[in-house]
Amino acid sequence: MSMTSKFMSRRAVLGGTLAAALPLVAQGQDERGPADPESTNVRIRISFNNLTLTATLSDNPTARDLISMLPLNLKIEDYGRNEKIVHLPRKLTEEGSGAFGNEQPGDLCYVKPWGNLALFHADYRWDGLIRLGRFDNGFAPLLVRGEYPVRIERI
Repeated sequence: MSMTSKFMSRRAVLGGTLAAALPLVAQGQDERGPADPESTNVRIRISFNNLTLTATLSDNPTARDLISMLPLNLKIEDYGRNEKIVHLPRKLTEEGSGAFGNEQPGDLCYVKPWGNLALFHADYRWDGLIRLGRFDNGFAPLLVRGEYPVRIERI
């Protein structure tokens, strides 16, 4: 076999391999993949300082693990300029987690390294999160600064 035909054969094999892999790569970048699942009809209520938020949860293992812990009576506090956090009593499963897009104020997320809930009221971007869901009717209660007892329950 000549050098030219070896080169052409390798090119054909490589080209065929790449052609087969491209649909898989494109599928992984789809806006709705395992890391950004569909919403469910499961909703939670987060109440603090005589204010209430409701959120519709995503269909992912982390959100289901959170639901299994409810109801919870904890503390909510400001964290940085764009979020409030709630320290959970234990870490949640991270099974099936991955990067997601379309980050926006009104997202309810789980912070993998620390095991907290993050409730976003301003722009954010960070890879260490799992989106649990989104707030249903805005996030104005999150703009009230301070630390408060919080109750989280399924509705």
